[in-house]
Amino acid sequence: MALCFEVLSRFNRARAAQLTLPHFVCQTPLFMPVGTQGTIKGLTTNQLEEIGCQIVLGNTYHLALRPTSELIDELGGLHKFMNWPRALLTDSGGFQMVSLLHLADITEEGVTFQSPVDGKPMLLTPEESIQIQNRIGADIIMALDDVVKTTITGPRIEEAMYRTLRWIDRCIAAHKRPSEQNLFGIVQGGLDPVLRDKCVRGLVHRNLPGYAIGGLAGGEDKDSFWRVVAQCTAALPEDKPRYVMGVGYPLDIVVCSALGADMYDCVYPTRTARFGTALIPEGVLKLKHTAMADDVRPIDPTCNCMVCKNYTRAYIHCLVTKDAMGSQLLSYHNLYYMMKLGRDLHTSIIQGCFPEFVCGFLQKMFPKGDVPEWVCNAMEVAGIDISSCCAPFSSS
Repeated sequence: MALCFEVLSRFNRARAAQLTLPHFVCQTPLFMPVGTQGTIKGLTTNQLEEIGCQIVLGNTYHLALRPTSELIDELGGLHKFMNWPRALLTDSGGFQMVSLLHLADITEEGVTFQSPVDGKPMLLTPEESIQIQNRIGADIIMALDDVVKTTITGPRIEEAMYRTLRWIDRCIAAHKRPSEQNLFGIVQGGLDPVLRDKCVRGLVHRNLPGYAIGGLAGGEDKDSFWRVVAQCTAALPEDKPRYVMGVGYPLDIVVCSALGADMYDCVYPTRTARFGTALIPEGVLKLKHTAMADDVRPIDPTCNCMVCKNYTRAYIHCLVTKDAMGSQLLSYHNLYYMMKLGRDLHTSIIQGCFPEFVCGFLQKMFPKGDVPEWVCNAMEVAGIDISSCCAPFSSS
């Protein structure tokens, strides 16, 4: 195992931990920005360090197509190639195939898909996914799993869960660098608690360095979403990191952290920036709106990032969607916001004031007290009293 995970402090289910990886010592909870092609669109690696980014996520599928894993390996691995001294996590490549390629076909052998380069059929097996990730050299690598949208029901969910367990053994056998790279397994099972439980138990039995909760953030209702997270975090080992894949809304991260999750990734903060939207404690700010044209305030007066210190809403409004600089500045601000959210969660758990932090967060986002019912239900299970920031539900 090439990691050390130490829980420093808890508040009920929430934990603040130190995750020591080969390239960096991380503080959790943490958010990982997605750098598809070995880059976070519009930001330099120096800027990512400056805002406190600890782990960057790379997409195996995109990197394998260009510049290829062989070339990355030849040039000394992805850390060196992209000049990133801190930690990296690569996904397995399976999700991209299912989401980007309508022609992906999953069999016991692996994922068959049409090459976007020449249209020829290609096969990604668990073994090949691991070989590619071994060449790329990230601190954390993900097992190839059988990905199914949570909105699908029936026997396909069960098939995918059992296949994910069979494939983890092939991933473990193929993994040639276990002392330098940490292989995480992925819990599947859709919205079915029985299947999720079987999958958790199967993965925990294989004693992996860490575990991810997969197959969420794909359009399921929020009530189902938090219940799956709560079930999985309760059953996963206390002394291993827990990663909820594809989660990037600040509210979801606060809720999942209260339920005992540690790591998150999503394209949302940078993608929404490219559409002219900024993340602020109240929710979002749409910089495209004409009301922004003469607004001389910073995006968020309470934010200490370089963008909020130097530029007005009016200036960013003028740039947004017209000039690359607009999306660069908003991406910088949004990722700063996400990094600060992770640090604030960590600090509040360490200092024993996590419920106060959660209430403050919810009060800013829902000043009228209209906290969504799913959040109230999740917080009750997490043992966090948020009555002070919730208006009572009407029985109508």
